[in-house]
Amino acid sequence: MATTGQGNSRPSKERAQEEPSTEPIPKAVPGESLLALKRRARRINRELGMAYPYAHAELDFSNAFELLVATVLSAQTTDVLINKITPLLFAKYPDARHLADADPADLEEILRPTGFFRAKSRNILALANRLVDEYDGQVPGKLADLVTLPGVGRKTANVVLGNAFGIPGITVDTHFGRLARRFGWTASEDPVRIEAEVGALFEPKDWTMLSHRVVFHGRRVCHSRRPACGACPVANWCPSYGMGETDPVKAAKLLKYELAPGNEALLAQLLAETHRAAEIRMASQKQNR
Repeated sequence: MATTGQGNSRPSKERAQEEPSTEPIPKAVPGESLLALKRRARRINRELGMAYPYAHAELDFSNAFELLVATVLSAQTTDVLINKITPLLFAKYPDARHLADADPADLEEILRPTGFFRAKSRNILALANRLVDEYDGQVPGKLADLVTLPGVGRKTANVVLGNAFGIPGITVDTHFGRLARRFGWTASEDPVRIEAEVGALFEPKDWTMLSHRVVFHGRRVCHSRRPACGACPVANWCPSYGMGETDPVKAAKLLKYELAPGNEALLAQLLAETHRAAEIRMASQKQNR
């Protein structure tokens, strides 16, 4: 859920750490061995892959610098909102050197719609200066370096590594953590532990796409307050089935984005042109502004 606030407030480093979950943690499947858990987890991943063959990073970017900045800015707001302001931001500040020289007042005005804009302005100014001073203006391609940058934690680092550098990583945001617990993959609330426990269930080569699929599913079907269990493609393998709406007709009304009633044409286009998914999504968002 998007959160707005006064500019003097400080955003959390990672959305996955905003607040602990209050929903009950599902019990493990009775008698399930580690091998059976791995098989069930991988079956869920395969089914999600068939349900969302167009899954991708939903922040718009054309290079590692843009993705890094956009991900830092996405704390406590939505990707859709960030995608609305980054075209202007990157047109004015196309790289770390330009951003490092930005006037703070001008930057704050661009970021104002995102909430916590003063803190975010300070963060990305500090981030740009560190990139210029220590990495010649380039985004480093190692986790150990990325997590030392202002406003960057493991979640942001894994987003950048997986989507800009092709280095597999698991992105534990609020959606991923919630679904990992509902699927019985982990009982932890700690993002680092979730990353480790879930990562052990899958081959590293699958980590990045697994992250996209789980987040897509969390945003569209497995909602925080009222999951659409009756419209869930992985209901047969989910130990939390039944915590949401199980009636298929009622559940279908809870679906969001391209799965929502009335968006059949958009869904058909995404399924037919998976290689253009980001482009199609961007065009759809512009039409809905």
